[in-house]
Amino acid sequence: MNTTPKSNRLHIGIFGPTNAGKSTILNIMTNQEISLVSNISGTTTDPVYKAMELFEIGPVVFIDTAGFNDDSALGKEREKKTKEVIEKIDIGLIVIREDNLDEKWLNKLKEKNKPLLAVFNNYENKELEKNLKEKYNIESIKFDKEKLRLKIKELTKEVDREIELVTRLVKKDDLVLLVMPQDIQAPKGRLILPQVQTIRNLLDNKCIVVSTTKDQYLKSLTMLKKDPDLIITDSQIFKYVYENKPEKSLLTSFSVLFAAAKGDIFEFVKGASAIDSLNENSKVLIAEACTHAPLEEDIGRVKIPKLLRNKFGDMEIIHVSGNDFPEDLSKYDLVILCGSCMFNRSHVMNRINRAKNTNTPITNYGITIAHLNNILDKVVY
Repeated sequence: MNTTPKSNRLHIGIFGPTNAGKSTILNIMTNQEISLVSNISGTTTDPVYKAMELFEIGPVVFIDTAGFNDDSALGKEREKKTKEVIEKIDIGLIVIREDNLDEKWLNKLKEKNKPLLAVFNNYENKELEKNLKEKYNIESIKFDKEKLRLKIKELTKEVDREIELVTRLVKKDDLVLLVMPQDIQAPKGRLILPQVQTIRNLLDNKCIVVSTTKDQYLKSLTMLKKDPDLIITDSQIFKYVYENKPEKSLLTSFSVLFAAAKGDIFEFVKGASAIDSLNENSKVLIAEACTHAPLEEDIGRVKIPKLLRNKFGDMEIIHVSGNDFPEDLSKYDLVILCGSCMFNRSHVMNRINRAKNTNTPITNYGITIAHLNNILDKVVY
């Protein structure tokens, strides 16, 4: 069974006017009836996601979206969902069947600087092809399953791919100690995604991996024949692990590793410096990738707000989760993202760029906790 997380897949968005054949193309590419096909405008409402393996490309997820020119009663809501998809894509396919290309939406796609391809579906228009190439620098093909696959393969060279979690920090035979979380967010009987992916990346790099928990951390160090080359900890216990680590062991956290892999670690570190300017009148946005009910030990909803308020006063802290994220960030003094293990890099980078456009400092959970504990300069990334 293919278990590659959706966040690690190449995201390919399928866009275009209603009845252009977007759903038909998705069904043909996946060899399944994933999307409902009909001559009735607005058949596709919410985006339809389909994960699959694409030959010579690897794990991908196709996203079928609602038509651009949907003027139905739910059109505005569908338009909002399509905008959310644009934030996530690595590659965009613009399906064209008639001369009704919506340049407003084309510009929305272009401004994200993602690789785009126009796909003519049972339709030819040499003048439009020429206009797309000369005005927008977008190539066009007539739809054919194999030709489209090869074009997608070609476009992957332009995709800003995630960096590997630990490859830059380790070498073969390094001893790496993981101090794993065992709180309410990591229920008994399973590991959460950041830990699983980190372990796999370490094993791929031929490291020797030892896992422990906070209560067994000191005992684990005494039982090892050599000091760990690297310690990766749960960010919530950064200070404890740092104060009790061997002098020569490097230190980082799962959240910091994901900050580097998913986003712009240097922008996050820069953003953390704004923490020292906060006060009781500040307004902070905390954004989680996961959508779950608030938990009593929740790092984003409970622990980080408590740390901030204890140090700077009873400031206003706004929480959002999942795809909810404000268009305008100018009213916030700081934005704090989670590790974003459930998002792909494109999604996270769009949020970072939105913050940069309004000169709003942005950072993440692990960087925030390290800064508040005055050890950020001791953390490797």
